[in-house]
Amino acid sequence: MTAASAPRDRYNAVWIIFFILGLGTLLPWNFFMTATMYFTQRLKDPQTHGEHNQTVNGSVVIEGDTRNVLESKFNNVMTLCAMVPLLIFTCLNSFIHQRIPQKLRISGSLSVIFVVFLITAVLVKVEMEPLPFFAFTMIKIICINSFGAILQGSLFGLAGMLPASYTTPIMSGQGLAGAFAAFSMICALASGSALQDSAFGYFIIACVVILLAIVSYLALPKMEFFQYFSESSGSRSSADQENKMDLLKPEGQREKSLTDEESRPAVSVFGIFKQIWVMALSVCFVFAVTIGIFPAVTVEVKTTVVEEGNGWDTYFIPVSCFLLFNMMDWVGRSLTAVCMWPGKDSIWLPVLVIARLVFVPLFMLCNVQPRHYLPVVFAHDAWYIIFMILFSFSNGYLASLCMCFGPKKVSQHEAETAGAIMAFFLSLGLAVGAALSFGFRAMI
Repeated sequence: MTAASAPRDRYNAVWIIFFILGLGTLLPWNFFMTATMYFTQRLKDPQTHGEHNQTVNGSVVIEGDTRNVLESKFNNVMTLCAMVPLLIFTCLNSFIHQRIPQKLRISGSLSVIFVVFLITAVLVKVEMEPLPFFAFTMIKIICINSFGAILQGSLFGLAGMLPASYTTPIMSGQGLAGAFAAFSMICALASGSALQDSAFGYFIIACVVILLAIVSYLALPKMEFFQYFSESSGSRSSADQENKMDLLKPEGQREKSLTDEESRPAVSVFGIFKQIWVMALSVCFVFAVTIGIFPAVTVEVKTTVVEEGNGWDTYFIPVSCFLLFNMMDWVGRSLTAVCMWPGKDSIWLPVLVIARLVFVPLFMLCNVQPRHYLPVVFAHDAWYIIFMILFSFSNGYLASLCMCFGPKKVSQHEAETAGAIMAFFLSLGLAVGAALSFGFRAMI
């Protein structure tokens, strides 16, 4: 069977299914992260729901830190509980995929994530004390990111059976997951309902999307286009098994097979790392800086454009933080399809990656509240929006460049291992950033 004789993907149905599945991989984490206003509201002590604000030099300053420990540490702990399981299960994926069937991994992960969101939606209507609510929320975040890591690895393996272009809808779906979550939150807030009712509608939207992903995956094996390549992949697996059986044949009969095996160069993980260490450490650094301040620091910035009845304070973080970050990050990732400057051997790439460290003090000097040590230098909302545009665009563009260049710096037979090493360092950067977020927030 050849690609020339493959059936057409009618109505691009398989492409659309992979887009929906890609959306479903990062949607859960983005929905939890975007809903920080709801979660922190539930963690407030009853006697501190009202805050007394004053304006100093155009900055809205909260008189003292009226937040309890759970409320003040929520964003940091949430990020840590998300990124550490992601790193662990990304590493475990290589063992899990050999022992658990692909269908069970994908459908099982989606089902667990759906149940978690259903429980989250129900709990919106249930009164709970702050501490149990905090603990249960963190358990749910650990759960969705653990199964999300399994889902993501399995999904890329599934796409590997199809033409290379079918990895693109997964990447596109992942890139738009954050923007979709932010837009959903904005629509929920725009409904004019109380925050609790808005959150209920918000999590129901997430349940609908995850349910759509489950239905789409179940429909995938019925597609003629997918069946063709799935059977082709099965034939290749059978051929590999036959090659292994050749080892049982007499020496003369298996000479050709052994010669073919011996002609393949051995793959050394350490040797590959020595070739791609700049790209690996660069992608790790990019995400360490990003997760170190987003969302733990960026979500704490308060608007200074406060006018009676304009509602901007309600939409400021959903629009300027989450929606803007995800849209510009997606633009940065997409730009690498037409522009790949600087090149894979250019010194400018690691220089630009290190230069992103400047965003740490820039955001810390914005109107982050409450604060104890640093002054507010960039009080106006416009500064925060400009920094967010540059910050998110550079994150998407530089991270995508590093991930593209890593496998290209090694031989073709080493590219798969190089990609796995890059994926590990990406996850490591997320975990390091989550740990750093505690220090960055404490410095303010």
